[in-house]
Amino acid sequence: MPRQVQLGKAFEYACLTAIYNRLSTNQTITIEQNDAYNSTREFYNTLQPIMQQKMISAANAALNVLLRLEPLLENPNGDIPLYLSIQEDARGIAGDVRDILMIRRGTGWEIGLSVKHNHMAVKHSRLSDVLDFGASWLNIPCSTTYFEEIRPLFSQLRELKGQGIKWNQVPNKGESYYLPILQSFISELRRLDAANPGVVPARLMSYLLGNYDFYKVISIDNRRMTKIQAFSLYGTLNRPAAGVRPMINLPNLHLPTRIFDIYFKQNSNNTVIIALDQGWQISLRIHSASTYVEPSLKFDIQLIGIPQNLYSHEEAWV
Repeated sequence: MPRQVQLGKAFEYACLTAIYNRLSTNQTITIEQNDAYNSTREFYNTLQPIMQQKMISAANAALNVLLRLEPLLENPNGDIPLYLSIQEDARGIAGDVRDILMIRRGTGWEIGLSVKHNHMAVKHSRLSDVLDFGASWLNIPCSTTYFEEIRPLFSQLRELKGQGIKWNQVPNKGESYYLPILQSFISELRRLDAANPGVVPARLMSYLLGNYDFYKVISIDNRRMTKIQAFSLYGTLNRPAAGVRPMINLPNLHLPTRIFDIYFKQNSNNTVIIALDQGWQISLRIHSASTYVEPSLKFDIQLIGIPQNLYSHEEAWV
């Protein structure tokens, strides 16, 4: 498992631990002891103490903000236990990007966190000639034209893999593979959008953000601060407790309904920009993600444009 992934898992454990330590002094809290929890704890325990302390500081900063937004964390409306759990990675594939859940089962209240350590990516999806991004992202299958265009390119990559070729041995990989594959990707996304008016933008954003509201928590170590963003699309965040209202009121966001443009980033042959209405803008950078050639390519997908009313706050570590 890549080091960045291990650090991300360790930060999930740090966040859950910070929540438990802060809130368990005056209420009953149960941590679900599942495989995901045990795995994140193991990754956290392998870290040096100084890194562990950085993660705890980052998690505590996030919790300071969450307590202003979610009074039900500290005020359970009676002796209703709080359950904390870390979700398995497969939930992300199923439309749930939340890593940590906080639940009061007695009332049906539930909020979740998507936790990131020193990066802002929302997805790391793949393209290949055997993966139908239309079906998996949008629930609309790609056309035969798209697969006919990309199949020869991935067949070449499959041959190179069989020869044990490394990516740094492939001349002009950007012009030879990244560029034409992304050109076909752009054409297909435009076709799907034209054939399904008003459908693709919202489904694309739901694929990236999941089907549940969540808070995104990003530790930025070199600035000793934590960034918190509230993705409130379905109206489940920011609820009051008995007699206690949130200190900050979150606005509701809206899914996009139109794609304004799909184009290559300036002076780039590996990054596509998708501009949508409602303030959303997406960057999709394709890369090899491995030393040796494989017949698939990986996206690093980031939100580079967000609605102006999306709540975003940077909290310094104490």
